[in-house]
Amino acid sequence: MSVLITEFETTVYVVTSEPDAGLSLQTIFQFVGEHPQLVTLAECEASLRRSPQAHVLVALDTSENVESLLKQFPSVPFIISERMPEALENLANCLGTVGSKPSYGQIIRLIHHGQEYHRLKPQQNSHPQPATWTQLTRSLVGQSAVMQEVRQQIIQVAPSNANVLILGESGTGKEVVARGIHDTSQRANGPFVPVNCGAIPADLLESELFGHEKGAFTGAIGARKGRFELAQGGTLFLDEIGDMPLPMQVKLLRVLQEREFERVGGTKTLQADVRVVAATHQRLEQLISEGKFREDLYYRLNVFPIEMPALRERDGDIPLLIQELIDRLGKEQGVSFRLTDAALGSLSTQPWAGNVRELSNLVERLSITHPGRIVDVSDLPNKYRDPNAEPYVPVYPDEMHERDALNAMFAEDETTLDDVLYPEGSGLVPATLPEEGIDLKTLLGDLEVDLIRQALEQQDWIVARAAERLGMRRTTLVEKMRKYQLERE
Repeated sequence: MSVLITEFETTVYVVTSEPDAGLSLQTIFQFVGEHPQLVTLAECEASLRRSPQAHVLVALDTSENVESLLKQFPSVPFIISERMPEALENLANCLGTVGSKPSYGQIIRLIHHGQEYHRLKPQQNSHPQPATWTQLTRSLVGQSAVMQEVRQQIIQVAPSNANVLILGESGTGKEVVARGIHDTSQRANGPFVPVNCGAIPADLLESELFGHEKGAFTGAIGARKGRFELAQGGTLFLDEIGDMPLPMQVKLLRVLQEREFERVGGTKTLQADVRVVAATHQRLEQLISEGKFREDLYYRLNVFPIEMPALRERDGDIPLLIQELIDRLGKEQGVSFRLTDAALGSLSTQPWAGNVRELSNLVERLSITHPGRIVDVSDLPNKYRDPNAEPYVPVYPDEMHERDALNAMFAEDETTLDDVLYPEGSGLVPATLPEEGIDLKTLLGDLEVDLIRQALEQQDWIVARAAERLGMRRTTLVEKMRKYQLERE
């Protein structure tokens, strides 16, 4: 017996050399709502060869060459008769056995195992995905199991008109999920109208949702359509539904139940051909217990809940998200940058209290501070740096350090090198280079030793302060002290 499992129906192939036994199994599968077909072993093999990617669940009764067929198609799960050789039960794709008088529960359980076998098998991910899946992969970036589950839930609920409640922390992308539901639904050609229930004053929210007639209240100088009217034929996204005042919750519940409403100050009843998707970062069950949210509205909205995971729960998706955000900035603003593996590793360990929104803000900030550059850990803002990461410190020739140190000292009061070498009144100001020449390297070396000693003595031989005074790194000053054997007496 084989069950062909597709996206929408299940077809059962009853493969047997005994027609009577086959008819009995065929009747049993018909009884549980399947669509069985009685075929021979040869016909079954031919079908599998024509459709090697078909989702087939095979249940076999007594027949020859059965074992070779099952081994030939390891991707095909099967059920065997209890009269079959026990050795077949050891094959990985064997779901179990069925007796001559199986129970309803046993048959349903075996068919369910067959469906799960196909849904979860590894090669499933390599098959071409439908356009809706590809579209969701671009908008909801991530290969983690939790994100794949979110995309799967969207595909499941999108074709229906069921109300959806999206849960998750702020910044996790709840509106992106709502748009994904709209874009993959039959209402995709209609409008998508978002409303932030927490951003609109309570006394204006009713007018915002349902509209108003002229003169309905002070300042209503003309009639105005509400969001329900603007979303006709499409999707209305009620963000932060947990912040909606209780009186407004009663009116929203009536619209969801009756599918009709009136404008504020009006008497004409309007139909609400709208799909409602709500979202909140709050725990509505707790609000219900506190008397701040209506329980009946909660169950009306919570027909199909989708929970968005926090970014810290899918840190493996962070490199993919960063690259997607960089690509978007490149297309929108023409700026781009890259990150080292160390920088990506540092970002992957952050708690991300602001979730994807916080990550997006950081990427935009880096595009401003490091356009066209490669960003390492030391280039990240302090809160995102891994304290254990060692930043790259370039090593420069001594001549460059000496030049920088001198320039830094002389720049403070516009002192020149001649002013240091030949102070006023010393009689040592040279008009020209002596004919016999000078040993410039020795002269500069002596000057460097003298200046370093002065800086150390002025700063009580505290190396860090002396290095700051000389405009050089502490490690560089330590090396020069070792080179010139400078020690405090």
